[in-house]
Amino acid sequence: MSLILFNKPFGVMCQFSAHESRPTLADYISLPGIYPAGRLDADSEGLVLLTDDGRLQHRISHPRRKQPKTYIVQVEGLPEREQLERLAGPLDLGDFVTQRCEAKEIEAPDWLWPREPPIRARASIPTSWLALTLSEGKNRQVRRMTAAVGLPTLRLVRIAIGAFSLATHPLWPGEWREVAPEALD
Repeated sequence: MSLILFNKPFGVMCQFSAHESRPTLADYISLPGIYPAGRLDADSEGLVLLTDDGRLQHRISHPRRKQPKTYIVQVEGLPEREQLERLAGPLDLGDFVTQRCEAKEIEAPDWLWPREPPIRARASIPTSWLALTLSEGKNRQVRRMTAAVGLPTLRLVRIAIGAFSLATHPLWPGEWREVAPEALD
């Protein structure tokens, strides 16, 4: 049984099958029989777990397991206390209501790699960084949450899933490493 930590670069599709215009996981990882336990959008970066064990994949990705996932998010604008409280939820996004989460403003991370291509910058609109820790993960949820409170996402990086973090297992974009599956518990 294998468990792989992978730092997915911006623009990479979270799949092994070929894509007509973007790189995929197969361009970075050539291990047979592994697949992602959860996904990140092509325009999101950061930690993805992969495994060759179906039960482990289910344990990681199933909503009932509630593996906390931490994201750092560069947003357009400066958050006010009310916006952070709304992000912490529950927040009605129209088609579903989010569960409560942790939401706080953080300093710009000095350890974070530059994104290629860089985010758009507008001199007249400041940006700030947030840390969000969710126990759910619906499609484009973080981007939808920040937009709903008036803080559009410019950059989104998942830095932790459960016990695994890019802080304790540093990887540059495109790098991966195998870890002990037991560390997940």
